[in-house]
Amino acid sequence: MSLPPPAYAPVHGPAGRVRGTGVCILLTIVTFGLYAFYWFYAVHDEMRRHTGTGIGGLVALLLAIFAGIVMTFLTSYEAGALHRRVGRREPVSAATGLWALLLGWFFLVGLIVWFVRTNGAINDYWRSVGAAR
Repeated sequence: MSLPPPAYAPVHGPAGRVRGTGVCILLTIVTFGLYAFYWFYAVHDEMRRHTGTGIGGLVALLLAIFAGIVMTFLTSYEAGALHRRVGRREPVSAATGLWALLLGWFFLVGLIVWFVRTNGAINDYWRSVGAAR
C-alpha cells in the first residue's frame, strides 16, 4: 500500500523580497525600462531559490532580453504556482499575460494591469511566508 502524495509541496529556501509595485513602475520609467530586466531576473531567481523549481534568474533575464512577451506569461504562471504549491487558489496564471499581449500597446494599460496583478501576487506570497517589506 502506497501513501498518498502530500497536499502541498514543501519549500526549500528563503522567502523573496517584497517589492513595492509603484516603486518598481517608477524605477522602470526612470531607467528607461532597464529595471524591468533586473526585476525579471530577481523575482525568478528568488522563486527558484525558494521552491527549487522554475526557470531561475539567468534564463529569465535571457528570455526577457530576446523574447520579452514570453515573460509576461511565464512570470504570471510561476507566481500562481507559488500559491498553488501551498494549496491556495492561484491569484494569477499564464492567462494573466494576455493583459500585456492584448492591451500592452494601448498606452501601456495592459502592461500596467499585468504588472500590478503579477507583482501583487508575488508580494502576497512572500508576505504569507514571513517576508517583510
